[in-house]
Amino acid sequence: MKLHIRRYQASDAAIVWELHNLGLQLMGAHLGNGPRDADVLAVEAYYLATGGEFLVGEVAGQVVLMGGLLPTGEREAEVKRMRVHPDFWRRGLGEHMLLALELRARELGLIRLHLDTSVQQAPAQKLYLKHGYREIARGQIAQLEIIYYEKWL
Repeated sequence: MKLHIRRYQASDAAIVWELHNLGLQLMGAHLGNGPRDADVLAVEAYYLATGGEFLVGEVAGQVVLMGGLLPTGEREAEVKRMRVHPDFWRRGLGEHMLLALELRARELGLIRLHLDTSVQQAPAQKLYLKHGYREIARGQIAQLEIIYYEKWL
């Protein structure tokens, strides 16, 4: 299986929306679509035009993976929208995306990354801990318990 990670293009909009929703639904973390999903519907405006990044991963020409860096300060960004198509779970693709995002963050001169995930998303928690993210807080969004992480690059 050959993975190709590249920058988001406008033609990826539909599959990015699909991956976003599918991943949340299957992990039991979907709260319904609303204003909190605006960035997924306007990737160029939220990520690319603000100095961030949004990457997709392809296998055999099909987008099966995504993730973004949303600037949140002068030298920091939030890792957002990490999703892997369920047909490709447990193959290390999420790890490849996380490493690609961290590399891009360093290229952009970022020194701190932060992110959140829900308690329901145990595989994501393991991935972030494995790569040096540390839990800094917990919170609640609707019925979901949220874990907040950070990593200094």
